[in-house]
Amino acid sequence: TVKHGGQTKAVEPKHAKKPAKEKKVIKEAALITTEEYESVPRYLKGRITYDQINAVVQQMNKAVVDKYKIVYQPLKSMSASVRNLYRRFVEEETKNTKGVFFIVEADIKEFTELKMDKRFHSILSILRHLRRVREVRGSGLIRYVIC
Repeated sequence: TVKHGGQTKAVEPKHAKKPAKEKKVIKEAALITTEEYESVPRYLKGRITYDQINAVVQQMNKAVVDKYKIVYQPLKSMSASVRNLYRRFVEEETKNTKGVFFIVEADIKEFTELKMDKRFHSILSILRHLRRVREVRGSGLIRYVIC
């Protein structure tokens, strides 16, 4: 006698798990290396140290992350002040900055303790030289795009 194996149905779970939400990756500028610091021309560096440049890079990364956490947040979960920030972020977006991560001086003032002084602007020119940041100018704003 041959036993005939009955076909078993695949058991389907009653509550299928929703696919995990994709985490939006926020691009950050990499810290500079000592070799890169040494390659920066003397006239750009002045008296700015390696540590000062990396401190600014870290503060800019913090500002970018804080800004895009708000941008990626659902509108319904925002408070009134955060919603105002969100509207400002959307207005600052142009066709040149679609799909890239950028900050403006107002974001730096909002999210960091950095002063927008001459030293900060010379550090920005060093970061542009090292291709960590690029500027997109237009409609009265300078947008610092993370490369």
